[in-house]
Amino acid sequence: MPFKKGRSKTATVLLLLGAAYCLLPVLWVLIASSKSAGELFSTFTLAPSTHLFDNLADLSGYRDGLYWRWMANTALYAGVGAAASTLISAMAGFALAKFEFPGKSAIFNLILAGVLVPGVLLAIPQYLLLAKVGMTNTYWAVLLPSFISPYGIYLARIFAAASVPTEILEASRIDGAGDWRTFATVVLPMMRTGLVTVFLFQFVAVWNNFMLPYIMLGDDKLYPITVGLNGLLNQGANQPAMYTSVVTGALVSIIPLIALFLTLQRYWQVDLAAGGVKA
Repeated sequence: MPFKKGRSKTATVLLLLGAAYCLLPVLWVLIASSKSAGELFSTFTLAPSTHLFDNLADLSGYRDGLYWRWMANTALYAGVGAAASTLISAMAGFALAKFEFPGKSAIFNLILAGVLVPGVLLAIPQYLLLAKVGMTNTYWAVLLPSFISPYGIYLARIFAAASVPTEILEASRIDGAGDWRTFATVVLPMMRTGLVTVFLFQFVAVWNNFMLPYIMLGDDKLYPITVGLNGLLNQGANQPAMYTSVVTGALVSIIPLIALFLTLQRYWQVDLAAGGVKA
């Protein structure tokens, strides 16, 4: 028993250190966004200042509210891209888990290989393909590549295999339901927890994506927040006051991610509680 208590304390300490490592940069951004440009560069301290609302006003006033256009673009790219990717992943994962067809193993192995390929390596080929059809510098240039997620398909296959009993599918077919109706009314609700996870992963990935929109887009009115803030950061070399706008913009940009996580985590809690009742 003492040995187990020691292991438990060690694990707790490691988790606390990991949490501190992840949260300290967020804390610094929160504090730095409350400072003026002079305070930001004069001293390094964790004491907050009183300029947060002034910095928000400056950020909102930049080029008639261009920052909020970037936020809206990012919400569009991440929301639509993650939703479409989740639906495609659910269909592909369910088919790979519950159907037999020629080439199934080869397709799944290809998807596994796609998981191992960093997305940044695909940005240039995707740009060349979309340039051929004249779709660069449009919303579709960022949306279309986000629709397919090998990792999302891989997760959906695992969730479908674990949460959708074959007997339920057979009973649905006996009742006269077709494959699409079975998928929509039976499979999707049973995969809900897994699909929430896929959606969250893809949403965060698209929200934080930089290289793809940086290559695809030339009009700053189409920029997501990552590319827009990078432009402000480059201006900071000649206008140091822009650094406060960058820090403040970074703070605002993480609020939707926190809100999304807090909203969606109840689905995990509900399903975990349901599993406990069934047990």
